[in-house]
Amino acid sequence: MEYVPKDIEDKSKEKWNQANAYKAVNPSDKEFSQQEKYYVLDMFPYPSGAGLHVGHPLGYIASDIYARYQRHLGKNVLHPMGFDAFGLPAEQYAIQTGQHPCITTEKNIARYIEQLNKIGLSYDWNRTLKTCDASYYKWTQWIFIQLFNTWYNKKSNKAEPINTLIQHFEQSGNINIQAESNIKQLFTAKDWQGFSEKEKSDILMCYRLAYHSEAYVNWCAVLGTVLANDEVKDGVSERGGYPVERKLMPQWSLRITAYADRLLNGLETVNWSESIKEAQRNWIGKSEGAEIEFVVKNQTEKIKVFTTRPDTIFGISYLVLAPEHPIVNAITNAEQKTQVDAYVQYAKNRSERERQADVNKVTGQFTGSYAIHPLTKQEIPIWIADYVLYHYGTGAVMAVPAHDSRDFKFAKIFGLPIKQVIQPPIEWDFLQQSYDEKNGTCINSEFINGLPTKTAIQKVIEEIEKRGYGKCVTNYKLRDAVFGRQRYWGEPIPIFYDENNIPHTVDETDLPITLPDIDKYLPTETGEPPLARAKNWKYKNQYEYENTTMPGWAGSSWYFLRYMDPQNNKVFADKINLDYWNQVDLYVGGSEHATGHLLYARFWTMFLYDLGYLNFQEPFKKLINQGMILGNSAFVKVVTIDGIANIFYISDDADEDIAKKIIQDTINRTLRAQHNKNIDEITIERIGFAYRHRPIDYVDDNNFIAITAVGDIENKPIKHLPSDFNKAQTINIDYNNSYYYISEKENKFLCHREVEKMSKSKFNVVNPDDIIEKYGADTFRMFEMFLGPIEMHKPFITSGITGVYNFLRKFFRLYFNEEGVFYLSNEKPNEEELKLLHRSIKKIRDDIERFSFNTGVSNFMILVNKLQELKCNKKEILEPIIILISPFAPFTAEYLWSLTGHNQCVVHQPYPHYNAEYLVDNSFNYPVSFNGKTRFNIELPLNMPKEQVEQIVLANEQTKKYLNNSNPKKIIFVEKKIINIVL
Repeated sequence: MEYVPKDIEDKSKEKWNQANAYKAVNPSDKEFSQQEKYYVLDMFPYPSGAGLHVGHPLGYIASDIYARYQRHLGKNVLHPMGFDAFGLPAEQYAIQTGQHPCITTEKNIARYIEQLNKIGLSYDWNRTLKTCDASYYKWTQWIFIQLFNTWYNKKSNKAEPINTLIQHFEQSGNINIQAESNIKQLFTAKDWQGFSEKEKSDILMCYRLAYHSEAYVNWCAVLGTVLANDEVKDGVSERGGYPVERKLMPQWSLRITAYADRLLNGLETVNWSESIKEAQRNWIGKSEGAEIEFVVKNQTEKIKVFTTRPDTIFGISYLVLAPEHPIVNAITNAEQKTQVDAYVQYAKNRSERERQADVNKVTGQFTGSYAIHPLTKQEIPIWIADYVLYHYGTGAVMAVPAHDSRDFKFAKIFGLPIKQVIQPPIEWDFLQQSYDEKNGTCINSEFINGLPTKTAIQKVIEEIEKRGYGKCVTNYKLRDAVFGRQRYWGEPIPIFYDENNIPHTVDETDLPITLPDIDKYLPTETGEPPLARAKNWKYKNQYEYENTTMPGWAGSSWYFLRYMDPQNNKVFADKINLDYWNQVDLYVGGSEHATGHLLYARFWTMFLYDLGYLNFQEPFKKLINQGMILGNSAFVKVVTIDGIANIFYISDDADEDIAKKIIQDTINRTLRAQHNKNIDEITIERIGFAYRHRPIDYVDDNNFIAITAVGDIENKPIKHLPSDFNKAQTINIDYNNSYYYISEKENKFLCHREVEKMSKSKFNVVNPDDIIEKYGADTFRMFEMFLGPIEMHKPFITSGITGVYNFLRKFFRLYFNEEGVFYLSNEKPNEEELKLLHRSIKKIRDDIERFSFNTGVSNFMILVNKLQELKCNKKEILEPIIILISPFAPFTAEYLWSLTGHNQCVVHQPYPHYNAEYLVDNSFNYPVSFNGKTRFNIELPLNMPKEQVEQIVLANEQTKKYLNNSNPKKIIFVEKKIINIVL
């Protein structure tokens, strides 16, 4: 019987659907039995209009193999899929077309589901969720309400109801409260009783975990919204490339900083890669040091700096403020004001991420003012520079150029003093670079001279505390998460404002607050968010709603919990189900979510744990980051000449000197005929993305496209493309003004090829539907796994896919006789066949458990080749192999399993166990050589004495043939290696 993937896939899908094969059973379900659970999760995809390319399913296939394997081990597997459906792309499309974002989103989701089903991913589609469904975001809004109504008690180290804080204020004010807050005033119980409702609201806002305040945000005027840091690149929006500026705006934020220490400590309890853990540690950025106060000369202003190196306090050359620091304007003198204002404006348009990453770009401006050193009383110039961030530490830095690399670069450029105060244990050239290590002896430093750095740090902290200029503090780089977005397509924030403009959460019984219809998806003419366009949209028909919406990460911060109980209308998930499914056992996704998503999901989990809804603090036990599938991009060489309308494209294998001459002659003939002039010199340059081609019809991975010759190639090597040659997808190409130079070696145009990120914008996308249509889903699945280790980046080069396809055809044919009829023999297998089976079971089980799926595919190929050599068709061998391969090639396995006569799906069959007896070698297949040339093999027991080995070999008929009645000079026997007969 021929291997026809389409027929196999249709029949297998039908069987799975009828059996509801991938349903995960909750403890509250009737059919629940006390099975051990296993929760496998893929990172929440955003359904783009382009659909999936072959890079997207890499992680999905890997997690699916593991989910299927866990089912075979008898576990109740939860393997769901849903869609992170809110976001900027759908909103931008709505702005351009006027079509409601939900229409675009639903269409994209349908396309994704179609493609995911083609791949045979074992999702429980009964649990599918979309963040844009009101039944889902009702609970996202509910979580926000809980955040609004809680504060973080540092004493108990957990979130607590805001009512307990109010009670404390009523009894004692806030003087002795230990809370995470940005409060700046102290008050007594009597003061609290005298405050107005608005004043009380403002004070509580300084403590709430969800709070409203002014914050610097990434504002994109063209898109009319705030952008997250990861949506901004090089000062422009990642989507559209529009200018972005740092702007101080009223914003809703979440106090994630309250959980900084717990987020750090929790990393020690999870099985994640060290690189991801380190990325999170760096993002949180815990540092211990001192907060020191500097008085500004002749002014009342004071500057607080945070430093981890108080031992270098005597090496200060200047102070640096963040450009957005609130006292910059107050301390700047008249002579410097114009330059300072211009620099502040420049810095506003750079994101914090850019400013941190761009270490080689050194800029700054002197304010004209000076601070007084707290210990030496010397005057220190005050500068502003964008390498200092207002929201990190105090927004001010004491610059010690001799012992900090960024301060050193700044001082060198602006000619500021570089004073050494630490003597390194090795030779060091302070004219060339700073010495930043906390390892050395203090010099030029008054009372700490001669002390090692670690001792000096504590000594300086004690001294500044004694003199009243500072204190010991712990600081974090982590900032509170800006939560509001000036967009339409997002969850409405469940807040309304009373007649005194005091914010309140809506009643939980009124959830969800759904998105209203509006006439346009743009901000209003006065700059308010799109929701302000809604007519008659008021809470209780009286109060104004909050007009900003939640960010995209809101819904994706807790979706893994909703999968546990997705149809529940009473709670976000029932406690019995939350306790049963507990943590996600395996989480698979891209490393691009190393900070943002993972931190927010961990934060929300810890918060819900504090309130008693969860019995675990970390959401994801094990995390695997799949590598990137890279595309094979095509580039062309292009010649453009000022004043000449024509564009000349040159084949990659063409001789550039010959091409230049031919092009020059061609142009000069035209110019002489029209203008009587020549072009003396032209240049050929390689163009990047602007002239990237991805044709629909192409010859192969190396050739751009075959071009039909027009006329004689030798005499007219520059070919004008036919005017109807427009089926190649290109950018900014006018074929009527384009000439292609085809080299004389080939009658076709060759592109230069480079492997890079697969992306629609790079015209190097491969559609999985095309691969599946031609070779089948199982071939696609196994080929993706065969490309290399799951964590590595690898190119998608289709030349290897036929090898995987042919392997599956060979595997399929093992189950059919020469007449093409399904047939498995009941004959008992021999020892060689049993060894092959049980060793393969062990290897492949080990491969799966190590997530080494590429070696798993290799081991299947070896197994099938050996079974072919043995001509094995025995049921006792081939039937367990169907289950063995099922996680990798589920369609083929299910089809073959049904042919064996089993009614149940292969999905839940017990995974084969290996017998250790067959893993131990008790014999060895020795190659027998004559004068070093191998002639035949002989199987002998491993414990056989040398003398007996020689006797058996000499008695062998083939040995007698090669000896030809002569006696050997010597027999060399090396145990478990070789037998060599010397003639």
